[in-house]
Amino acid sequence: MSRRICHALDLVDDAALIAEYEAAHAAGAVWPQVIAGIRQAGYESMEIWRTGDRLFMIAEVADDWPRDVAPEIAAIDAHWQDRMDRFQKRLPHGEPDEKWTAMTRIFSLDEQ
Repeated sequence: MSRRICHALDLVDDAALIAEYEAAHAAGAVWPQVIAGIRQAGYESMEIWRTGDRLFMIAEVADDWPRDVAPEIAAIDAHWQDRMDRFQKRLPHGEPDEKWTAMTRIFSLDEQ
């Protein structure tokens, strides 16, 4: 069984930086260890969508998400996150130690 989670994050509003960020996330561009860490953490699927400088992450996660990630994978992911920091701006109402701000679902067509 899985569940859906959604998060938001802003990018620095600079066309060249946004293009570079998108290139870093193109198919095959993300480091394999980062992908392995995402899967180890319990993400079953993930998409990131962009409008302007705002990103939305939509993910299906396992019931036991978030899972621990192997230390060697976590270290490589931390290096990736450090590289991505120059592109990203945390949302003002998010948790101070989290880049991505969790979103709350307020509508479901299926529940109407």
